[in-house]
Amino acid sequence: MEWIKLSEPQFEDVICSEVNEAILKKEVGYVGGYIDAFTNQLRDYLNFPHIGLFSSGTASIHLALKLLDVKSGDEVICQSLTFVASVNPVTYLGAKPIFIGSEVSGWNMSPNYLAAALEDRKKKGRQAKAIIVVHLYGMPANMEEIMRLSNEYGVPVIEDAAEALGSKTSKGFCGTLADLGVLSFNANKIITTGGGGALLAKSEELITKARFLGLQAKDPAPHYEHSELGFNYAFSNLNAVLGFTQFKKIDYKIRKRRAAYEHYKRNIEANGHITFQEGHSEDFSNRWLTAVIVPDTSISVKLQHYLRENFVETRPVWKPIHLQPLYKDCDYFGDRLEENLFYKGICLPSGSGLREEQLFKVTDLLNEFMSPLFS
Repeated sequence: MEWIKLSEPQFEDVICSEVNEAILKKEVGYVGGYIDAFTNQLRDYLNFPHIGLFSSGTASIHLALKLLDVKSGDEVICQSLTFVASVNPVTYLGAKPIFIGSEVSGWNMSPNYLAAALEDRKKKGRQAKAIIVVHLYGMPANMEEIMRLSNEYGVPVIEDAAEALGSKTSKGFCGTLADLGVLSFNANKIITTGGGGALLAKSEELITKARFLGLQAKDPAPHYEHSELGFNYAFSNLNAVLGFTQFKKIDYKIRKRRAAYEHYKRNIEANGHITFQEGHSEDFSNRWLTAVIVPDTSISVKLQHYLRENFVETRPVWKPIHLQPLYKDCDYFGDRLEENLFYKGICLPSGSGLREEQLFKVTDLLNEFMSPLFS
């Protein structure tokens, strides 16, 4: 029986010849023509000049925090409803995350609770070194209000746009809207390089500094000289081949993800008992994953089990980081809305390669399970 996967990568037929070309040229490390070509694709598409490629989105967040001089003992304000990789680099540096709950529309960082956290720190004579906001499942966060607060309190913003390549607001593409932005090219993303990520910055000097740190901080010298701590965050030319060949179809891949969302909206029944992550109407989401909310935790667990029995892969909505044992003692500002999303939320198959009959199988199974509960 064929599995219907959550978000399976798609590769173009030409990829084998492109890989062979890179191998024949012996360009398999962090220098090669495809690195430049892939970087230029990103620059042209995002209309943003200052981009560096690194080994992962997590590495890129780590470098972004280093560029902002985050050190041990500092505080960084983070979105709670996200994958732990958005937060772990804060801990790498010995800093302490402060978690912000979600807003109803879009499920991303609530500007109201962000304001409460910033004001709380101000009253206590402390100031966070950075804010990390996530565009969850490709849904743009409320960047206009978040950047207003950033400017008011003097705290720079890092956009974690790992899931949001191609998503945008009226101000531009996600990842280009704040002081620093991050993309991911992990295996399940719209564009994958197997592993890898990108850092976006307001100046080429910052990207140059990030590259210096990400390539073991080698000082200018005829030998290996090191005066700063560096990291092995290189992005290889072979990874770039994968990204370059796929990026030619970025618009098609986004259309397919959005079509999956529209299919679910049209064909899921359950008499209004299932709701979707919607976001702000003026924004454009790539719909990396379609996420829905069912009436209670028991239904969520049983539905996911039922779909799995029928070879359909799903995933719960992210468990809020403030509930994770690793971060249970950190400060939190919110109303626990995101906890409800976790307990009742399900991510449905949304890959760019899904066929129409596969999408209908998912909705048919979902309706079969849900209809008797509310008939």
